[in-house]
Amino acid sequence: MTAVRVLPMGDRAVLVEVDGLGEVLALHKRLAASRPAGVVDLVPAARTVLVRVDGAALSVTAARAWIEGAAADWSTPRDAAPTPDGTLELGVRYDGPDLADTAALLGLTPGQLIAQHAAAEWTVAFTGFAPGFGYLVSPGWTHEVPRLDTPRTRVPRGAVGLAAGFTGAYPRETPGGWRLIATTDARLFDPDAVAPASPVLLAPGTRVRFRPMPSGSRETATGRREGAHPGPGGAGAIRIVEPGLLSTIQDLGRPGRAALGIAPSGALDRRALRAANRLVGNAEGAAGVEVTMGGFRAIAERDAWFAVTGAWGPVLLDGLPVDPYEARAWPRGAELRIDGFVHGARAYLALRGGADAALSAGSRSTDLLAGLGPAALRAGDLLAIGGGAVVPIPVAEVWPWEPPHDGELEIELARGAREDWFTASAHDLLFAHRWTVSAHADRVGLRLDGPELARVTARELPSEGMVPGALQVPPSGRPTILLADGPVTGGYPVIAVVTDAALDDLAQLRPGSRIRFRHARR
Repeated sequence: MTAVRVLPMGDRAVLVEVDGLGEVLALHKRLAASRPAGVVDLVPAARTVLVRVDGAALSVTAARAWIEGAAADWSTPRDAAPTPDGTLELGVRYDGPDLADTAALLGLTPGQLIAQHAAAEWTVAFTGFAPGFGYLVSPGWTHEVPRLDTPRTRVPRGAVGLAAGFTGAYPRETPGGWRLIATTDARLFDPDAVAPASPVLLAPGTRVRFRPMPSGSRETATGRREGAHPGPGGAGAIRIVEPGLLSTIQDLGRPGRAALGIAPSGALDRRALRAANRLVGNAEGAAGVEVTMGGFRAIAERDAWFAVTGAWGPVLLDGLPVDPYEARAWPRGAELRIDGFVHGARAYLALRGGADAALSAGSRSTDLLAGLGPAALRAGDLLAIGGGAVVPIPVAEVWPWEPPHDGELEIELARGAREDWFTASAHDLLFAHRWTVSAHADRVGLRLDGPELARVTARELPSEGMVPGALQVPPSGRPTILLADGPVTGGYPVIAVVTDAALDDLAQLRPGSRIRFRHARR
């Protein structure tokens, strides 16, 4: 019987570890076939499958019982199932800048390397790094290819590379350290795809063959159904005068797409966005504007209603102070100012009807790391107002609220999957030390300043699924807390995970904020 180890990954997920990639593919297939309601994500990686639950429909304890039951009579790995359309043919030109050097490194001629790469039947084992970036493996490929000593700062979209025992194609321009041997023109990631089409061409389990094409030719992959969501069609608009440090459109994000390499994204302070939407009669998940550190100015092009929640600072409507956590009329031509924040880091501006922007992978949220969703707002942008109001504006004049806490914040931590990689003194330091949020803090993550957390092992960790709130510890020993735009897989061990309820508090931390950690209540 194949060994299956279920490891804690916070209070809303577990990491299921097996012995190798073949077992991962078989386990992922088995779990997907019996997936109960309440499982948000199943994310395969090199040796693990991340199982994330919503907590309301399915507890972590119930998820553990389901996983153990699914694995109870499993003794031999099984191949990943082919896609309904069979093997995908991907036309490529073998013109990569590293082709000759990589062939020499493997003791082959370029022609031999091309022939072996094209003859192998590949399977997408898992995705990660960027939306649509698939890690492909093949039993017919026996080479272990080292990454470049110095990663490129720019790898062009469509580049096909090799690293370790994998091949993969870059869906967008990013940095990267894989050795590039070919190029494809296929659209690897289409955020506008309409269900049942997948936004990801190379989804886990897809079987792929690379078909050589002559240099200079252009061709896309076969077997892909394309679709596009219509652009915004809402009535009215808000004209942005100044966006401040950073203002983005955010709703409640893209849950359930991590297996495709798509982060959840969405508002960092979900409580504040939900409150703002309720104040103006919207559904809680309607899109609003997340304003970071203030400095926001906008003019209504037509009559509107708004509410501001979250971080606290002066809010002025045509120069007159406006209270937060209160729905207010915004007359046409009036200027709304959300000045620099006195407390907290992120405020949420809800507009009655919702901020209208094109859907991208099922959400209107801006994902800064992946480049998904609408761009960050700029001066001169017109923001449409949708038709998403669902109830009248509540008649209550008072909303119970208080500004974000400015003193030392206590954050609850649940157990992390790799807690046993760290020394006892590292665990003591994690909970005893007062940590400081460094200047490296954004929607992707918060890097913390403090003592080094020592490991008991120096071995490398194969990439595995990550969750918002994970405390990754790189070789420097200083943890980074992943947030909503963080990567869906990572290669640094996770010592602990911020509880789901405490994630909203992290949204209001700014550089210099102090944190103490405490153990989550069991």
